[in-house]
Amino acid sequence: MIEAGIIGGAGYTGLELIRLLVQHPQVNISIVTSRRYKGKKVSDVNPHLFPFIELEYEDVDTNEITDRSDIVFVAVPHGSAMEYVPALMERGARVIDLSADYRLNRAVYERVYKREHTDKEERDAVYGLTELHPEVADATLVANPGCYPTGAILAVAPMVKSGLVRQVVFDAKSGISGAGAEPSENSHFPNLAENIIPYQVTAHRHVAEMRQELRVKVSFTPHVIPSIRGILTTAHVFLNEHSSKTHEEIEAIYTQFYADKRFIRLRNGLSSLSAVRGTNFCDIGFEIEAESDRIVVISTIDNLVKGGSGQAIQNMNVMFGLDEAEGLWFPGLVP
Repeated sequence: MIEAGIIGGAGYTGLELIRLLVQHPQVNISIVTSRRYKGKKVSDVNPHLFPFIELEYEDVDTNEITDRSDIVFVAVPHGSAMEYVPALMERGARVIDLSADYRLNRAVYERVYKREHTDKEERDAVYGLTELHPEVADATLVANPGCYPTGAILAVAPMVKSGLVRQVVFDAKSGISGAGAEPSENSHFPNLAENIIPYQVTAHRHVAEMRQELRVKVSFTPHVIPSIRGILTTAHVFLNEHSSKTHEEIEAIYTQFYADKRFIRLRNGLSSLSAVRGTNFCDIGFEIEAESDRIVVISTIDNLVKGGSGQAIQNMNVMFGLDEAEGLWFPGLVP
């Protein structure tokens, strides 16, 4: 049995980790931390978790967390994970960080997030997208990808890796849970209901991950929609000169690239948010524009599962040699 510790178990990603891990047949949650709720039962603060977890929230040092855990999930805000990871690594812990602190190299991180990276060690973090990075299996530190980059990268990786692509323009629509549990102007009900709010339209920080992983020209604009969960990404893929392909040829590229990837579902039509809600799947469909160099790819994920905590558990499964789908193999919530 894998003993799992969760640092930051009161936010959306921490709660989703708990929800999924209490159903995992190979995992026992050993400790959940929260400074705000220290001493309170997790299921008292979060009634949806009763009676599945009997633990109380704790606020203990990293030594105790590592002593009680085989794997530590760090589910704290950007900029805070680097306060925990060095001590966890020094104690020999295996760590999955759900923040952005280890997804990018230090120079890019400091430019994008406009803060100093206080961990001065050169950590060999693996970018935790198992569909592209099988080396997760040997990792001691995994940087769990952002939610927007997960949907975007998976949508176009097969064509990019085949050398067909010169540019991608991503347009993504996200449910409000992607903004976290703390309310904001964009998440206030009167502002968001019956509305779509574009934000950081040319400079969203997640674009750095997309460029890092895809290595082609990438543009990205996110929007918040009045939905709780999900990200629908529209990828406008512009092909290199003389890279024209038929529908059957593009379909073959995707089928071969994702042949053994359990959580990629290639759709005959276009994907929808309702089909992936509550799941770890990424659904992908595409259409080729006639007499054009543009292919439109649509991907959908649940931002809290495949875009966050489910992907973290998928990474854990690979790190411990389990079936990648262990504890994650279930259909979506419809309606």
